[in-house]
Amino acid sequence: MASEPASHMLTGWAVESPGPIMDGPLRPVRRAVPSPGPGDLLLRVEACGVCRTDLHLAEGDLAPHRASTVPGHEIVGRVTAVGESVTAFRVGDRAGGAWLRSTCGHCRYCRAGQENLCPASLYTGWDADGGFADVALVPADYAYALPDDQDAASLAPLLCAGIIGYRALRRSALPPKGRLGIYGFGASAHLAAQVALAEGATVHVLTRSARARELAVELGASSVGGAYDRPPEPLDSAILFAPVGDLVPVALEALDRSGTLAVAGIHLTDIPVLTYRRHLFEERNLRSVTSNTRQDGRDFLATAAQIGIRVTVSPYPLSHADRALRDLAADQVSGAAVLVPG
Repeated sequence: MASEPASHMLTGWAVESPGPIMDGPLRPVRRAVPSPGPGDLLLRVEACGVCRTDLHLAEGDLAPHRASTVPGHEIVGRVTAVGESVTAFRVGDRAGGAWLRSTCGHCRYCRAGQENLCPASLYTGWDADGGFADVALVPADYAYALPDDQDAASLAPLLCAGIIGYRALRRSALPPKGRLGIYGFGASAHLAAQVALAEGATVHVLTRSARARELAVELGASSVGGAYDRPPEPLDSAILFAPVGDLVPVALEALDRSGTLAVAGIHLTDIPVLTYRRHLFEERNLRSVTSNTRQDGRDFLATAAQIGIRVTVSPYPLSHADRALRDLAADQVSGAAVLVPG
């Protein structure tokens, strides 16, 4: 195993007792720096994005898979040690750790290129400690090589917000130069919107946040409105990023015939009763989005580099991770919140 010597304890945050974010479910922790096992990378974290999934885990919307887990799955870092059998990365390389952490590789879904549906899949910050810390372990086979010449804080949101937004866009079956509605406009949405715009789509943004509506206009949205407003024209496709089930019938009603709504979140409040004629007739489609494949990640990162994607970042020191989650819960974050170790 090649390595640089570890000079400190791991310093970070863990979800000790899930509950309302204002009650402080996140607690500071200090632990021994982990050693990379076979196939692992040990990263010195340069930045870690704050995802709404981290908020769902902290508040208990997603049941914890293990006690006292360090959240965070948009990890940008420098490799400080590599485990046995790692050949794709060396000490000093910049690498990214994302939500999807491992899959079995042999089930029917993995064999069919649908590893995001693998029943044995594991996730960073849920099944293993993540990046709300100054060091993190990442499996090399699920890590992404990242450019050296870009700001770490701007790269971090690409690793989940970007990848999941990209998969949601593809799941929405947006036709060439189609009309896309985006419900909720946070980290994922502001990145997916740029991909759609670069591909010639007309984008309509519907969100409760005035700050997010301003950002949508800056990025080139054709219209902005409140979350429950009607877009100015029928939609070919829509993506629901807000974790609000009440918006499912709203978005379905905004679709044109044969339109598709993709629901992007891992957690959603209950969906009201749908009426067949009003919401689904005329071949309207309702789809979910579950995690991502590594190919999604590679495709999105290549696309982001090609179009020169603009990442709007609200940086927080690692010591303020609890405040970052509170601000996210209150819709007080413009673009993506990112933790930066000091």
